[in-house]
Amino acid sequence: MNRPLFPKQDVLTLSDDGDELRFCTTCAFSQACLSEGMNKAALMDLHVLVEHIGPFHAGDYVFREGDPFEAIAAVRAGTVKTFVVDRDGNEHVLGFHLPGEVIGLNAIDGDSYPCNAVALDTVMLCRFSFPKMAVLAGRVPGLQAQLFRLLSRDIGRAALLAGDWSADQRMAAFLIAFSRRLSERGFSPRRFQLTMARTDIANYLRLAPETVSRVLRRFDEEGLLRVDRRDVELLDRDALTALAAPVLRE
Repeated sequence: MNRPLFPKQDVLTLSDDGDELRFCTTCAFSQACLSEGMNKAALMDLHVLVEHIGPFHAGDYVFREGDPFEAIAAVRAGTVKTFVVDRDGNEHVLGFHLPGEVIGLNAIDGDSYPCNAVALDTVMLCRFSFPKMAVLAGRVPGLQAQLFRLLSRDIGRAALLAGDWSADQRMAAFLIAFSRRLSERGFSPRRFQLTMARTDIANYLRLAPETVSRVLRRFDEEGLLRVDRRDVELLDRDALTALAAPVLRE
């Protein structure tokens, strides 16, 4: 049975990052609003409600395919996986969403979510009522432009691995893109944790799980990176970037 996005009992009234006057450090929309001279107090005056919700624990669904579309959400902490399940029951991973990134964008042109979203670890979110966000976007051009940028980025990532790339190129592109996304939000671009399982990475990259493990092991042996279970340190980021360049269109 479908459940509404973000049950009411999950809504938190307090946040550990940001307040009624100050944007969260990972807010996906803060720069767009600030560039238009809109601080958080001004947004409150426009009756735009941003709900801080969570925590969602590993395995908890944020929304399920077919749930009514009411809101988009920005990840504040943790990692969210989006995926669909085909008629044969096979899962197909669409992406992994990190702090500062938005989920639910692919539902904008419909009345329901076209995929599932599940927490991979402890996840905190900011919920944005989309009807209210759409009204605000009409008043704040920078916010509208940011929504378009987020949509474009989502489409670009979806098409990223459509080419006939080698396993090494796919894995390098995944690591470099992941590193850059973390760096954009102030996290270390060289040392990070892959919160998703190897099987999920393999599914996303359209590779066999043993291939992912083999490539990571070889990258480790060649001194490109150091991997310890889910902890990764990029030792030769330049070499990995060069390997990933064809996939990342560079």
